[in-house]
Amino acid sequence: MRPSLLFSTAALVSTLGLGCTDGPAPTEPTAPAATEPASLTRAAAPTPLAPTTQLLVTGLQELQGSTVGPGGALFVTAPLTGRIWRVDPETGAVTLFVSGLPARIPGIFFLGSGVVDLAFIDGTAYALVTGVGPDLEGDDVVGIYRVDGPNSFTVVADLGAFSLANPPATDFFVPTGFQYAIESFRGGFLVTDGHHNRVLRVTRDGQVSVLIAFGNIVPTGLEVRGRTIYMAEAGPVPHLPENGRVVAFRPKSTRVSEVAAGSPLLVDVEMGRGHRLYALSQGVGSGGPEGSPALPNTGALVKVNRNGTLTVVTDGLNQPTSLEFIKNTAYVVTLGGEIWKIKGV
Repeated sequence: MRPSLLFSTAALVSTLGLGCTDGPAPTEPTAPAATEPASLTRAAAPTPLAPTTQLLVTGLQELQGSTVGPGGALFVTAPLTGRIWRVDPETGAVTLFVSGLPARIPGIFFLGSGVVDLAFIDGTAYALVTGVGPDLEGDDVVGIYRVDGPNSFTVVADLGAFSLANPPATDFFVPTGFQYAIESFRGGFLVTDGHHNRVLRVTRDGQVSVLIAFGNIVPTGLEVRGRTIYMAEAGPVPHLPENGRVVAFRPKSTRVSEVAAGSPLLVDVEMGRGHRLYALSQGVGSGGPEGSPALPNTGALVKVNRNGTLTVVTDGLNQPTSLEFIKNTAYVVTLGGEIWKIKGV
């Protein structure tokens, strides 16, 4: 599959238009019957408020991955410029965290390459860089970069070399793979490869192995809770809703359980408050060739239900890229350079 827009994790483009429906109007409390003792009177349950949206950041260039880092700040990657930004989740104040990472080659074919995601371990940032090797006209290392300073880093894992030496069983045409997301895990990392259809396990000293491999399901975002790994699947072209799934598995098992399905082109999964799972849908497939982004303004934040379905929390998202939670507030990042707060999720 072509690794441009899709294997970015979806990403792309312009303004994020968030749709939000108003909650039901509160009902007037009904007075108790005259024969009902006052001690048995029950107060009406409060009416849940609909989530509200707020544009937190705009004007940044091509954002993609995100994580919550030291001090509770939001950190986002900018692949086109090779930068990582630190964002105050309350005020939206933006400061440059690091620059000089391998930037992606300009052009629509290379969307989704460059520094696509990051994770923190013990306060140190590790950036995931993909699509910058010689097989895609680049001359940088495809791998995990440890951030040593504002403009200095060290390659700690060469994922491109591992992929070249250990090709997947599924069809591919980018030998170094097209990695999508990184998540800290037991002192090391998990990395999804949306092109090679597998999850890699990586140690901080550079040892790489295949944790689990799949058919053509296009693995994207990750979340880890205890011994369980949750993963989003974009699904193959044409990205039908039934192929947009959240699945779960354990690190020493090949058994994969479907948690929920029903939203097209899922690109992330995160645990919200109260141990509730949420996923991020880029939206309806455009019907274009492999690697084409979803149709504009068709993305959605969805809630995972116990019966295996997905319920829309906020729709009308314009090609979002990644999702984070801080308490009961969701933060949605777009490749168009915006960050939105969805409060009261």
